[in-house]
Amino acid sequence: MVEAGKLDRRIQFQRFTLADDGFGQVKTFANLGNPVSAGKRDVSDGERMRAGEVSAQITSRFHVRSSAFTRDLTPADQLVYEGRAYNIYGIKELEGRKRLLEITAGARVDK
Repeated sequence: MVEAGKLDRRIQFQRFTLADDGFGQVKTFANLGNPVSAGKRDVSDGERMRAGEVSAQITSRFHVRSSAFTRDLTPADQLVYEGRAYNIYGIKELEGRKRLLEITAGARVDK
């Protein structure tokens, strides 16, 4: 479990938008709000294997303070950490009273 004092990383959330590229609508992401403090823990290889994941991907759990902004996030959004875009798989509340949220996300590592 990550404590609020261990939120020593900075992540940027991005929201899905549609943009016209001259040929039609394309899916893009635009920054959403300011970067937030987060804790990060990578999912172990054993846990990934039990879940049936075999791709060149890293799955991580990010912990952020719960706020109106972070509670509005959905799996349609993504987050960026150290220049790598992570797809959000799920968001759940930790420690009750909406103190922390855990965001499970994955990114390809073969790019």
